Amino acid sequence: MSEAKPLITTRNLSVHYPLRGSLFGPKPVVQAVENVSIDILKGSFFGLVGESGSGKTTLGRALLRAAPITKGKVVYDDGEVRYDLPEIEGRELKDYRSRAQLIFQDPYAALSPRMTVRDIIAEPLEVMGLTKNRAETDERVREIAAKCRLNLEHLRRFPHAFSGGQRQRISIARALVSSPRFVVADESVAALDVSIQADVLNLLKAIQQEMGLTFLFISHDLSVVAHICDYVAVMYLGRLVETAPTRTLFSTPRHPYTRALLSAIPSLDPDDRGKAQKLEGEIPSPTNPPPGCKFQSRCPFAVDICRKQEPELEHAGDGHEVSCHRWKELMETEPMMAG
Repeated sequence: MSEAKPLITTRNLSVHYPLRGSLFGPKPVVQAVENVSIDILKGSFFGLVGESGSGKTTLGRALLRAAPITKGKVVYDDGEVRYDLPEIEGRELKDYRSRAQLIFQDPYAALSPRMTVRDIIAEPLEVMGLTKNRAETDERVREIAAKCRLNLEHLRRFPHAFSGGQRQRISIARALVSSPRFVVADESVAALDVSIQADVLNLLKAIQQEMGLTFLFISHDLSVVAHICDYVAVMYLGRLVETAPTRTLFSTPRHPYTRALLSAIPSLDPDDRGKAQKLEGEIPSPTNPPPGCKFQSRCPFAVDICRKQEPELEHAGDGHEVSCHRWKELMETEPMMAG
């Protein structure tokens, strides 16, 4: 991991959506993602976590060029090609589409009920012109279907004949058929039963190792992230509040928001029940974020500086970064902050 180079690098990435306003005064703007800087290493499982509305999906879509990049730098470099994502168009964008793919959250809504499984998986090859003829397309479809534990009988059927876990394997096969290097998995197991979740997660991990893929794994379930991810970034209101290797983040959370998320993970230990830290209120509106630290309106440790000055991501050692004015002080005074 330490010797790997970044496949995706972002610096101060922002995604804003202007809204319709009144005839007078400035139009309101949704700050969906604001000044995000991350490095996603080649061959890694990079986790992105946070509450609903924190900007996780928008960030993932921006890295796929499926959401408009308002400002900032995003570089894709797989050793063969290097793209500055905000600038690519035409043929370069088409090539990037084959190298970067998405696994959708809902396996029931993501598949056309009028297409056979074969046609669903083959569609990216045909749209992008990646195969020369039907025989080559069928060979590639059968190959990737086998990797995703689908057999020839499955290829002739329609999506309604399959369970949720099987449908998600079809979605995974469709995403992988173009031989991508980078895959965004957006809540890809959230709609599945727990037992099926484990099966799909193990499949993703096996395919990642076999094909040398790099994943951005978006989730709100920290127990799932702990199982599969190498590195984790925590988002709140479009900003990064903490980033660290998975083990480090779970053993020594340094941001109050991360601590609250970790405390909410269900435990089978009766002594741990009822210890979840309750966060008062809701995430503020991204059209009108609070001044200073964006978490200050819900943080039990907020002081005057938190309400006036927005903290920067600060290095905390061993690949750990945290955006909090008081993290050093809290590590000394709050036992859970120190693990």
